[in-house]
Amino acid sequence: MLYNFVKIFARLAIRICCRDIKLNNKWLFYKCKGPLLLAVNHPNSFLDAIILCTLFNEPIYSLARGDAFKGKLISRILAAFKMLPVYRASEGVENLEDNYKTFNDCSEIFKQNGIVLIFSEGKCINEWHLRPLKKGTARLAIAAWQQNVPLRILPIGINYSSFNLFGKNVHINTGKPIEYKNMVNNFTDNGRLLNEVTNSVQMELQNLVYEIDLNDKQQLAGIFYVPVNIFKKLLLVIPAAAGWLVHYPLYFAVKKFIEKKGLHSDHHDAVMFCLLFLLYPFYLAGWALVLYILLADYWWALSFIIWPFIAWCYVQVKQQTDK
Repeated sequence: MLYNFVKIFARLAIRICCRDIKLNNKWLFYKCKGPLLLAVNHPNSFLDAIILCTLFNEPIYSLARGDAFKGKLISRILAAFKMLPVYRASEGVENLEDNYKTFNDCSEIFKQNGIVLIFSEGKCINEWHLRPLKKGTARLAIAAWQQNVPLRILPIGINYSSFNLFGKNVHINTGKPIEYKNMVNNFTDNGRLLNEVTNSVQMELQNLVYEIDLNDKQQLAGIFYVPVNIFKKLLLVIPAAAGWLVHYPLYFAVKKFIEKKGLHSDHHDAVMFCLLFLLYPFYLAGWALVLYILLADYWWALSFIIWPFIAWCYVQVKQQTDK
């Protein structure tokens, strides 16, 4: 229930956080059913999962870093958002046994025609480059196939115009689904099958993830820039200016907090989005209270509609890529 409730507002927030989301196969996100394993690259921390979960109509179970599940309360909250822990050896060998429980949970989800998201590279790094994949994706798939579950692997490449700017453009590319019937090797040689599945996903993702040098601003602009016609600029210029004026205090405060806490790393975008998402209702309520005091009328209620709209207007005309 919590997942579906928050998803409604997250879908609206993503359309402000991301200026444009371009999908090469829109129908997949609206009509796709399980059992399905989403094999995704990992350039932008948990913002990758948030965006994908808002795009799919079906609920998505996401595999997340095990060290995020600290304490019973946090673990319950993350579980409510359909997140499952995966531990690395660096997080303590004693935690690795919990991975078997997560893998068993995934098998049960697949049996119920569910969808699981795994970041096949393992670690998150802000870059336009596909790194060698870990074996976790293949292990999950093979475990399902061995139980006669008709699982498909759907490779997804997610690409951002920026890892720092608010109001970025995002390209999400989906590849060809991978099934057991496509494999040459079988369960009698599990090692070769493991490598074959991993290589198949790697080859698909290489066609979906952009290869761009971190300093090549010209190539970035050429790929991601979306021209804005003069009519749209003239139409939105006044509400966009108002949107910047109204929202700058909140954005500035959150940005400074992130810098002070040393969070301006590979997780910058994700932390920025989550903090703004959590604080924005209170920020809107504050503005509504001010308007109520000043106007003493029902106009204050319109701020809950107008403020997000003028924020969207600003995002539509602002800078799209890093300078």
